Amino acid sequence: MIPKLYQRVALRRDVVEHGLRRGDVAVVVDRVPHPKGGPRGCVLEVFNALDESVAVLVVPQTDIEPLRADDRLSVRRLASAG
Repeated sequence: MIPKLYQRVALRRDVVEHGLRRGDVAVVVDRVPHPKGGPRGCVLEVFNALDESVAVLVVPQTDIEPLRADDRLSVRRLASAG
């Protein structure tokens, strides 16, 4: 999959260091080449339910998938949220 800029996508794996889980939704804000010729990367921005940015990260393009019409969004509260 080659995502379009500003396309909403879902993570295909957990990203523990950012507190993200498989299925979390993110927005593609850039596409970048791998510095050593590996898979291309995607710069993602993750927002909370109030549309506030909570994380920016780079993942391999293979770690994201497009959203589909049969996907449903849900709420997952973070333990650290007040």
